[in-house]
Amino acid sequence: MQNQPKKLVVSNPKVMMGKPVIAGTRITVELILEKLAGGETPEQILESHPRLTRESIQAALAFAAEVLRYDVIYPIVETAS
Repeated sequence: MQNQPKKLVVSNPKVMMGKPVIAGTRITVELILEKLAGGETPEQILESHPRLTRESIQAALAFAAEVLRYDVIYPIVETAS
């Protein structure tokens, strides 16, 4: 599965300011993640964006997981004032 995101997710500074997109489209990984987080189903996304495939949605998720794996997160502790 690790090779799939690299084939389906690409980045080019001349397309969408270099944001990762699904190859052959201007549909960003960010847009796919926002739609899923907003409650849309993969079927609804595919209906709205016919150039996408189920595999491209999976590739976007795998790409995001791979990128986040290398981020360091520092938790913010809220204190009462």
